Order: sequence, then structure tokens, then C-alpha cells
Amino acid sequence: MSRKVKDYIVIGLKGMAMGAADVVPGVSGGTIAFISGIYEELLVAISSVNLDLFKTLKKEGFKAAWKQLNGSFLLSLFAGIFISIISLAKAIKYLLENEPILLWSFFFGLVLASIIYIAKQITKWNFIAVIVLVLGAFLAYYITTLNPLVSENSSSLYILSAGAIAICAMILPGISGSFILVLLGAYKPILDALNNRDFKIIFIFIVGAIIGLLSFSKILKWLFAHYKNYTLAVLTGFIIGSLNKIWPWKETLTWRTNSLGDKLPFNQQSVSPFSLDGDVQLIMAIILAIVGFALILLMEKLAVQKK
Repeated sequence: MSRKVKDYIVIGLKGMAMGAADVVPGVSGGTIAFISGIYEELLVAISSVNLDLFKTLKKEGFKAAWKQLNGSFLLSLFAGIFISIISLAKAIKYLLENEPILLWSFFFGLVLASIIYIAKQITKWNFIAVIVLVLGAFLAYYITTLNPLVSENSSSLYILSAGAIAICAMILPGISGSFILVLLGAYKPILDALNNRDFKIIFIFIVGAIIGLLSFSKILKWLFAHYKNYTLAVLTGFIIGSLNKIWPWKETLTWRTNSLGDKLPFNQQSVSPFSLDGDVQLIMAIILAIVGFALILLMEKLAVQKK
């Protein structure tokens, strides 16, 4: 595939969008990758990291191995993801703490539109496709109802394991890697490491992520090659089930106190905006949801025009 510099800039921007989504506990970077048209190419590129690649490197040199890896694509994408995570971590943290309804509303509209987009990729619907969609939705919904761990662990082995597990979720549309980190009690240590430039924790997390990514991408690549429609149906179900987590209006059931003495929500449930006290920001929330929804439609239209 022949690409120009501007193509790699666009790929970097898509990476930045993925990174921004992955920072939010409830939104999947995999969803952004899918709706931006790079999901399967990403799986193929990642799964090409194997013994054959190292044989090519040894026999034919770096240039041939880089081409086999689709290295320029991966470099542009992951550079965008890294830049986004580093630069947006504080902004996302601020919005989660101060404007959660508006932030969740935007992502709710975005994810809602992505359900329609991904479902349209299924070329043949049958009984099995419907069943796996329902099972995927149920599983994702169940995950969103789980209680996070009370304790936060920042040991090296735990961060390594959390990185491997979370990255599998991050490349699955509908399953939020950040939310998995919340469930594991590793989200705050990772976010603090990003904000405080704790490169040791960041490096350990990245190593774990690489291990998980190389393993899981091969499974997903095989599923897309042999059972694409069913795989798409499951992923659509995952995204439907994840809507519970990103519903903008929530009631806090229990609270927790962090190391600084701040009182933060611990366990929440989705409720109607009309049952909440105070300013539910309904009009602004609806506007932002529509903006998020329209953004996906625009991306789809641009992708169609490009084809």
C-alpha cells in the first residue's frame, strides 16, 4: 500500500482519537479504530510481529522487515496514541471530575452511532449472529456492573499484568481498557504515573501491553479471517452492552476516600436525568450527544468518499 506523508498524518490523528478514547474509563479505542477504517489493518500489522519478521530482518535487512511489519503505519498510529494520552490525561481527569455529564454525553452519542456503523458491516444476519450479539451485549453489560477493587496496587508485577489484560480490552470495540484498569484497581496508579512522568511505571505498563497485544491480536486476526460476520456481531453486542457504563446520568451508591483524603464515587448506577437532584445539564448533554453522533456519520461519509 503506497501512502504519502499526509496519509500518515491522518493515521496519527486517528491514533490521537484512539488515545483520547482509551483515557476515558468506559470508551474503547478499538471502537475508534473500527469506525475510522483502520481496525483490520491494525490487527494484521500487530500480528505480523513473529519469528518470520525476525528471519526477514536477518536475511533481507531492516527495510524489508519494516515493510513486512507495516512499520510506518504502526509508528504513525502509536505516536498519535502516545501523544494523545500524555497530553490529554490531565484534561480528561479534569472533565471526569468537574463535567462528567457533558463528557459522557459526547461519548454516548459517539458510541451509539458506532453501533449502527459496525452493525452495517455485517453482510449476513442469521440466528447464530443474533445469539452471539445478545451474548456479547450481556457480557459487556455485566462487566459494567462489576464493582472496582477497593485497593489500588502499583507493584511492578501487578502493573505488568494489568497492562496485558487492559490492552486486550482496548483493541476490542465496546470493551474499555481504561474501565478494566478501574476494575483491577490500576487506573489511578497509571493515570498518576502519566501525570507525574513516572517512566518506570509507564515502561512496565507498556511492556505488559505489548505482551497482551501480540498475543490477542493473532486471535482476533484469525476470527476476522474465518468468522468475520460472527466476530462483528459479537463486537456490536459488546458496544451495545457498554452503553450502560457511559450513560451520562448516574447515582452514586457508595463512595471511597483516596490517599489525599478526597471523597470520590466508588459504585454508581445509571438513572433517569429526571430523577436526579441539581443541574442535570439536559440541553447541553443532548447537544453534545448529537455532536458525537454526527461526528461518526461524518467519518463514515468521508471514508465512503475516499473509497
